[in-house]
Amino acid sequence: MAAVLTTEIADGVAVVTMNRPEARNALNTELRRAIPTRLRELDADPAVRVMILTGADPAFCAGLDLKELGSSGLSADPDATPLPFGSLTKPLVGAINGAAVTGGFELALGCDFLIASERATFADTHARVGVMPGWGLTVLLPQAIGIRRARQMSFTGNYVDASTALAWGLVNEVVPHDRLVSRACELAADMVTVPEAGLGAIKGAYRAAAAGVDDGALDAERRYSREWMRRFDPDTLAANREAIQRRGSAQV
Repeated sequence: MAAVLTTEIADGVAVVTMNRPEARNALNTELRRAIPTRLRELDADPAVRVMILTGADPAFCAGLDLKELGSSGLSADPDATPLPFGSLTKPLVGAINGAAVTGGFELALGCDFLIASERATFADTHARVGVMPGWGLTVLLPQAIGIRRARQMSFTGNYVDASTALAWGLVNEVVPHDRLVSRACELAADMVTVPEAGLGAIKGAYRAAAAGVDDGALDAERRYSREWMRRFDPDTLAANREAIQRRGSAQV
């Protein structure tokens, strides 16, 4: 059985690939546990200077595995499998190869910056799914594109294409699909040439500068998410799942 997460390390750069292409890299329990574990391992590995997170085509990540969530009651509590992005000391670049939706969108937002394929799309469908963000979307999305555009994405659940994401400042570059990982690796190679202590210090300084505002807002999001999930109804989600998928397919 193929691993749900693969890693390739070369010249100080680790490319981490979510590998459930048949499920559009949806976050089942195994993948949700594997991502934070692997990123922490790489962050502690002296052979790694920069990390890149991407997905096996055709999607970056479709978010929580709605089939598992609706049938088995997978915990959507953000504390169940906390993501370590805020504690990483090394740069994490998102290489967005396709759709990044809801929880998958949050994974992308947790990266230091994003390079997008021309095929990349982004959507926040938390409200339509019937779950609440708990990995920082309500803080990180407004930082990236402004509060009004963030509200538009969250309130409608509509998809944003790569060119719009670039115009809005959500992604740094849009490149041809077959150049995505190589372009991310080029930028990672540039970072590898920066003295390690300086690179870690500047990343830490960015984190510290935002902490005064971010930490309280992130705590509030997690509290709201936990309260919401106490009322979570798997049957309601299962009833909505097909409509959500049909709507998404029509927009992508």
